[in-house]
Amino acid sequence: MDPLTLDDLDRQLAHALQVDGRASFSQIAAVLGASDRTVARRYQRLRSTGALRVVGLPYAGALGHVDWLIRMRCTPDAAMPVATALARRADTSWVSVMSGGTEISCITRTRKQAEDGELLLQRLPRNSRVTSVSAHCILRAVAGTNGWPGRTAALTPDQVAALQPPAAQPAGRVTLTTADNDLLTMLARDGRATHPALAAATGWSETTVRRRLEELRRTDILYFDVEIDPALFGYTAEAMLWLTVAPSALTGVTQALASHPQIAYATAVTGPAGIAASVLCRNLDELYEYLANGVGALDGVSSAETVPLVRRVKGAGTVLVS
Repeated sequence: MDPLTLDDLDRQLAHALQVDGRASFSQIAAVLGASDRTVARRYQRLRSTGALRVVGLPYAGALGHVDWLIRMRCTPDAAMPVATALARRADTSWVSVMSGGTEISCITRTRKQAEDGELLLQRLPRNSRVTSVSAHCILRAVAGTNGWPGRTAALTPDQVAALQPPAAQPAGRVTLTTADNDLLTMLARDGRATHPALAAATGWSETTVRRRLEELRRTDILYFDVEIDPALFGYTAEAMLWLTVAPSALTGVTQALASHPQIAYATAVTGPAGIAASVLCRNLDELYEYLANGVGALDGVSSAETVPLVRRVKGAGTVLVS
């Protein structure tokens, strides 16, 4: 089978991992009606080819951090070098080259009060070919927090319920130890890292690792996400959407976006455009139809800017943890 082709079992596996990124292969196999070995083999195939990756990440608010959505406009020859430099940073995620190579977008995580007093924009890569930079504070995620609908439609509600981890109980802001930082850094690289590997990284016993993982998840500090190329599901048109929305219409627009299957992720942000969203469609014609009939039907939206994605340089991967 072509390693870049997903069959029904692959799609079910991707959905199962979105429900619980740390679910054991035996748990997943029991729900999918497959053997443990088959599920493990499918996962290793997808993981080794780079088609799928599970990451474990801390919520920004739980650590007292803030996420910012950055837009950088540049000359086409600067896009990849600058994007690559951004991707190497420990505090960035979702670094993408946009708009024919004339724009870069990324998310960067900062401490609320930088210890050295540096301003956010002063810490970004400097390059004479970068023509403008703007930073938009992410206020609240409003859609896509449980995974993009295109990859979470393979399981039945009963199968999802069987895999669903216990509900988290938010604990507010926490202070992490050095070993916690090591644990989260490892999980940001591989959310399914084994307990022995995590024990080696932290200096803890495997029992302590298991207990701490459960605690971080139970208190809503740690979550798991799945990275997988939308093209494997037949979605080849991806774009950022910046919506200028009247403040009185924000709630209505965000509720509508949360019901749109084309929206992979949407968030309320500061700046002229009140909402930024990642849109996934099967092709450009479908993207047009969504913009005209989906976005166009939303009351309170005064303008919409569509910025096509050219290349993803880095996905989820923020490891700023303390």
